[in-house]
Amino acid sequence: MAKKNYVSNSQESVRMFKSNFLESLSKVHYTVPLYIFVPVIIYSTYLAFNAGIGFIKYTELFILGLFIWTITEYIMHRFVFHLKPNENWEWAKRLHFIMHGVHHDYPSDAKRLVLPPSLSIPLATGFFFLFKWILPADNVFGFFPGFILGYLFYDISHYAMHHFNFKSGLFKKIKQHHMLHHYQDPDRGYGVSSPLWDKIFRSGFLKK
Repeated sequence: MAKKNYVSNSQESVRMFKSNFLESLSKVHYTVPLYIFVPVIIYSTYLAFNAGIGFIKYTELFILGLFIWTITEYIMHRFVFHLKPNENWEWAKRLHFIMHGVHHDYPSDAKRLVLPPSLSIPLATGFFFLFKWILPADNVFGFFPGFILGYLFYDISHYAMHHFNFKSGLFKKIKQHHMLHHYQDPDRGYGVSSPLWDKIFRSGFLKK
């Protein structure tokens, strides 16, 4: 039986930092990632075609980027956000709370359901240069838009799962999967935008 943790269903934000500046960096409206990263998708696509990448090649790279996002999402959620710090390391416990613990304690906090730019921009930049190093020349401009679209779908759907009521269909099933992660067992159900990798790695929820 999983340990029951503190959970508040208030939509208000708990204060995490004494500094008003740092506190402001930890909160964001759920539409902000769209304003930041949709232009990135458009500009990367422009660079891809300007570099001579044809439509078919672009589509292949785009789909590959989207697919790689899904496993990246799973790995980061399971092995980074849910990494359990040593009980004696207060700084590690504090860092864990800031990165993800606060979301499990306050899952309805409307300002902390998508990654703030203070985290999403450095992460996206790091991933871009990693993929640029791995992929053949200019292919990153076809691959990265798909990867970023996957991230945007993850972020916006995550907000929707916590604040929208889906009556039926695929999103209702995805929401149920994520709510089990929050309210039944946080050590299972790491896929947020899709339960695909939970099924592959058998970290999903057993049907009763």
